[in-house]
This record gives sequence, structure tokens and C-alpha cells, in this order.
Amino acid sequence: MVALKMGQAKTLNEKEFKRVLAIVATTRYAERDRMVLLMSFWGGLRVGEIAALRIGDVVGADGSIKQQFTLTPEQTKGNKPRTVMVAEKLRKELASYVAGLKHKDPKRALFGSQRSRDGFSANTLCKRMNHLFALAGIDGASSHSGRRTFITTLANKGVGVRVLMALAGHRNIGTTQRYIDLNDELVKVAVNLI
Repeated sequence: MVALKMGQAKTLNEKEFKRVLAIVATTRYAERDRMVLLMSFWGGLRVGEIAALRIGDVVGADGSIKQQFTLTPEQTKGNKPRTVMVAEKLRKELASYVAGLKHKDPKRALFGSQRSRDGFSANTLCKRMNHLFALAGIDGASSHSGRRTFITTLANKGVGVRVLMALAGHRNIGTTQRYIDLNDELVKVAVNLI
């Protein structure tokens, strides 16, 4: 069995991901929490980037969900702008989520919190995500699990590491490679390519 490196967030399998979404559906802020998780698992965004999102980042002037958007240096970990590509299934989820928002001011936080009109801090959103994983009973999962799962899933589907690097917003290919979680099935498939 391939072991998880110490300190790395757990990569979720499909069954675990569905379990988290099922638990989220029972929470008070189900729509918001589901969308936060999808931005991580299907968009590959860091928790700080998700917390920093404004409605205008993902919604165009015509009201449609953008196919890609650019995070400003202030919104990213490395203080460098980066473009985020939005998968079609994520665009559909975002459209549904945005349609349900009471306020659609482009400058307003995409994910509102009860305590702040500016939305979540990265730390508070991190705690919220970790709480959702704990409710689902998934040991080792953290707010970084979605991003690791995003990168690992694409790698398992044959997406090249340079493309993964661009999608993750990494500047070093070695960083991206550390995100890819090896698993027994992937190793079996690889050895049988001989």
C-alpha cells in the first residue's frame, strides 16, 4: 500500500467526497458550504483564495459565470496574479449558487459569513472546512484536501505535470509533483503498461 506523507492533507476518493457532500447537505448553510468545497475540489483553489473571492471575480458584467477569472496578487498565496480555469460542471454549480444570492454586488464576498460583511477570513473558512470533514468522519482531511484531490485526480487521468502546474498556480514543477498522491491502483496500472 502506498503511504501518505506526514503532514500532507488526505486526498479523498469518490466515496469520501460524496459522503462529505451528503453531510454538507444537512447543514444550516448547505448551499454555501457545498460551493466552497466545490471551488476547492473542482477548481483547485486554496482556502485563502476561496475566502478572498468576490462575486465580480466569477460573474461577468452580463450576469453569466466566467469560463476563467484572474485572482489578483492580494488574493493569492504568492502575491502573484493567476488565472483560474472554470470547468463546465463548476460553472453550472456556480450559476445555481449565484442565482440564490440575495445580494449580487460584484464587490461583495462570494461566500458570506454571519459575522462579517466581507465574508470569511482564510483562517475561519479553513476551520469551517475542517469541521465539515470531521462531521463526515474523514480522518486526515483538511482544507487543503480539495486542492490535493483536484491535482491528483487530473494526474490520474493523464494530465501532464506542466498543465497541472499551471492549473494549480505553482511556479515550481516540484511543488506540483508533491501534490500528486500515489495510490495502489495507479501503481498497478502503470506497471501493466509494460
